[in-house]
Amino acid sequence: MRILIVKTSSLGDVIHNLPVVSDIRQHFPDASVDWCVEESFSSIPRLHHGVGKIIQSAIRRWRRGLLKSATWQEVAEFRRALQADAYDAVVDTQGLLKSALMARLARGATLGYAADSAREPIASRLYDRCFTVSRELHAVVRNRRLAAAALGYADEGEPDYGIQAAPAGFTWLPHRPYVVFLSATSRDDKLWPEANWLALGRQLNAQGISAILPGGSPVERERASRLAAGIPGAVAAPAMNIPDLAALLAGGRAAVGVDTGLTHLAVALKVPTVALYTATDPGLTGVLGVAFHRNLGGKGQIPSPDVVLAELKSALA
Repeated sequence: MRILIVKTSSLGDVIHNLPVVSDIRQHFPDASVDWCVEESFSSIPRLHHGVGKIIQSAIRRWRRGLLKSATWQEVAEFRRALQADAYDAVVDTQGLLKSALMARLARGATLGYAADSAREPIASRLYDRCFTVSRELHAVVRNRRLAAAALGYADEGEPDYGIQAAPAGFTWLPHRPYVVFLSATSRDDKLWPEANWLALGRQLNAQGISAILPGGSPVERERASRLAAGIPGAVAAPAMNIPDLAALLAGGRAAVGVDTGLTHLAVALKVPTVALYTATDPGLTGVLGVAFHRNLGGKGQIPSPDVVLAELKSALA
């Protein structure tokens, strides 16, 4: 059996889809599983040993260059890659019009959410077969349930993200245990107050634990540097790609993160994780895994440093 999964973005959504690969390989050990994903997030499925070919789209970048011939050359190459192999099933777990169009381009029966389940109901018109999956379920559960219905097996047991990373000995790391602070996110209302990060970091330092603060964009790295300057023993990490971030997380004692995809990556790597929510409800998209994890806060709620520290103590006990 040859299967193509279409889950293109965003970082957290792609991570939430990893257990689908583990489920498929469990029920069909000889299956070949390919994945269509946005280029920015292609390093995530590469972490899973069960993923074969990765077909990269670049919708976000292509939109900015529609008048360039190079853009249309890339689009043509993307289409050829989608159609290079015949698939027994093309499963779109994204449920958007753009993902359904990509699935339709591939050679194989297209399977996806019914109109009452898809994020964009119009997407269901492009599938050969549709399946109803409650929108009240966690995103990981929804992905697993759709794939199970589409491919004819039962989604049972805890989610297995199927990824691992070897802890990396970066030369800039402190010579003592550390907790990764994932302080950056896509929206300002999802940020945890800087005073809270400072308070938590100082309390951890008093216990012999350093805070490591990665950041992607210049603004994020500037915030990380500012926070690290106010926390004894803390380190603002240099710019890192996702494989390096995975290695950093894997070597940490725990992770504390706001509503961002990297917090979900920590959980997928079975790193003890405390997730902080200030503007969204974690019920359907909070962290979910088999290792220690806690979702704190919610819309209009700001967890206190003392509450976070108490959860970390449980994780590190």
